[in-house]
Amino acid sequence: MQAYCFKCRKKVEIKNAERVTLKNGRPATRGVCPACGTKVFRIGQG
Repeated sequence: MQAYCFKCRKKVEIKNAERVTLKNGRPATRGVCPACGTKVFRIGQG
């Protein structure tokens, strides 16, 4: 799965991806950027 890294300014594969649920019940995926280690987040495809 891919997410947008704001530090690298490009889409990257999510490393250490984990499924999370937002307060409103929507699924999301959270992880880190493999290039720079910044947290990345993707809503909707959990």
